Amino acid sequence: MNHKAVRGWLMYDWANSAFATTILAAIMPIYYVSVAGIHLSEETAAYYWGFTQTIATLSVALLSPIMGAIADYTGSKMKFLSFFAVLGALASAAMAFTGEGDWLLTSILVIVGTIGFSTGNTFYDGLLVDIAPPEKRDAISMRGFAYGYLGGGLLLTLNIAMIEGWKMFGFPDKTIATQTAFFTVGLWWLLFAIPVMRHVKDKAVQRSASGLGDTFKNGFVRIKHTIKTLKRYPELLKYMISYWFYNDGINTVIVMATVYGKGIGIGTLHLIIALLITQFIAYPSTLLFIRLASGFGVKKSLYGSLSLYVLIVILGYFMTNAAHFYALAVMVGLVQGGSQAISRSIYANLVPPSRTAEFFGFLSLSSKFSSAAGPFIFSITGTLTGSIRLAILSLIGFFVIGMIMLIFVNLEKGRVQALAEENA
Repeated sequence: MNHKAVRGWLMYDWANSAFATTILAAIMPIYYVSVAGIHLSEETAAYYWGFTQTIATLSVALLSPIMGAIADYTGSKMKFLSFFAVLGALASAAMAFTGEGDWLLTSILVIVGTIGFSTGNTFYDGLLVDIAPPEKRDAISMRGFAYGYLGGGLLLTLNIAMIEGWKMFGFPDKTIATQTAFFTVGLWWLLFAIPVMRHVKDKAVQRSASGLGDTFKNGFVRIKHTIKTLKRYPELLKYMISYWFYNDGINTVIVMATVYGKGIGIGTLHLIIALLITQFIAYPSTLLFIRLASGFGVKKSLYGSLSLYVLIVILGYFMTNAAHFYALAVMVGLVQGGSQAISRSIYANLVPPSRTAEFFGFLSLSSKFSSAAGPFIFSITGTLTGSIRLAILSLIGFFVIGMIMLIFVNLEKGRVQALAEENA
């Protein structure tokens, strides 16, 4: 195992998580409504932000599996990762040049940045098989998420300090401070992506020479082939169904947490502080999951984290103040990184090693479409009942169904199936 390659791979999670925290979660949504969309009504600006996220998600869903298949076919996972990393970082830095009324330009840059972030992660996840043997993947996957929570949390802390203490940092106003925060995301992303670009190399593959058109055609053909051949990997297919459900629950908790908090009267500052709490609790907790998975097994550890999510949703129903929200932020931090890391390493062990980018791209496509179900159920429940508390409670079903489906997955049998097909 190449330890420099592993460290470089880990640092990429540190690098691009700044985009997830500062751009997607904490600062850009507020900036979009209050600055970029200042000439729009607050409701219209919020709707436009929602459309921006929808377009970005669909773009990633369509691009990831095709790009993944092409990357596998040409042996170019690192080249694709490097391209999308630079694309996302430049888009983030360019957000510093948006101002009042620039909602359309801001939307375009957020879409491009999200494509760089999420599509790049398809290749990043697929590289886990290349840099680590099966017995090391669980631990390295968890360390990657831990690095991401710490890196994203540190830059977000600095960005919030810059914005709230703009006078102390020498900025003429809070808007300039916020724009500078966007620039730091691009710089941070590029700087800490250097190790993975230097130390992780693509594995050579033997393919016949073909032009760009043929390469894209092969990408579409391989996606069609992926869907047709899923029946050869029954354990993988069962796991994917389980993953679609419980991951949808996790993602809905993440994306709807601030909406729910605001809906029950918790202030914006408390919501941001809670996000920081989750980031910094998730770092040591994800590392702790390495020991838990080693001692109890990955499947039992995943069950434990999903069970805690069920408890989080139930307690969220009874939450009434900021202190309760902080407590739930701590609980989310305890399991968020570990559950995501274990899910990634399980999936990596169930797919054919030579087709990892293709299969991770397919997972990205399928999970992006399935992830629309959680927010929809949340919203429709709240609309029909008039209770946002019942809306959060409705998410329990996603975790319960996912856990039930997980019972029927034989991980060792799935690993054998993947390797047998590879050898054949």
